[in-house]
Amino acid sequence: MTADHASLAKTIAALTEGETDVIAKMATIACEVHHSDDRFDWTGFYRVTEPNLLKIGPYQGGHGCLVIPFDKGVCGAAARTGQVQLVPDVDAFPGHIACASSTRSELVLPVHDGQGALLGVFDIDSDQPDAFTQTDADALAAILKAAFA
Repeated sequence: MTADHASLAKTIAALTEGETDVIAKMATIACEVHHSDDRFDWTGFYRVTEPNLLKIGPYQGGHGCLVIPFDKGVCGAAARTGQVQLVPDVDAFPGHIACASSTRSELVLPVHDGQGALLGVFDIDSDQPDAFTQTDADALAAILKAAFA
C-alpha cells in the first residue's frame, strides 16, 4: 500500500482541527503517516529541546535515537539547514547515524510553527533503498505546514 497523500492530508486535518497541543498533533501525525504506507518502517518527530539539539518525540516503529545534535546525521542536517533531506541511500550520506541497522533510505522534513520557529524534524525511515519521492516530500511538507501553522 502506498500513501494516498490527498486522503492522508484530509484525515490529519480532521483529526487535528482545533488542537493546540504540539505533542498531541505530533503523535497523531506520526501514527497516521506511519500506517498510510508500507514503505514506512519508522515514522516520527525529533523535537528541538535546547539549542542545536533534537530529542525523540512521538513516533511509530522500533526504538529511535534519543538525542541527535544538529551537526549529526540526516535529522541534524534537516534541522541545521532548514532543508528537506531526501536520502535514497543512507550509507552514502556523510555522517549518517544508524539508529536502526535496517534503514536503507530516509526522508526528513523540518517542522516550523506559525511564526517560523523550528519545532523539530519529521523523520521517515524505510528498509527499502530509494523509497521516497519528491512527491512524498512535497505532500508531507504541505501536511506539516497546515498542521503546525
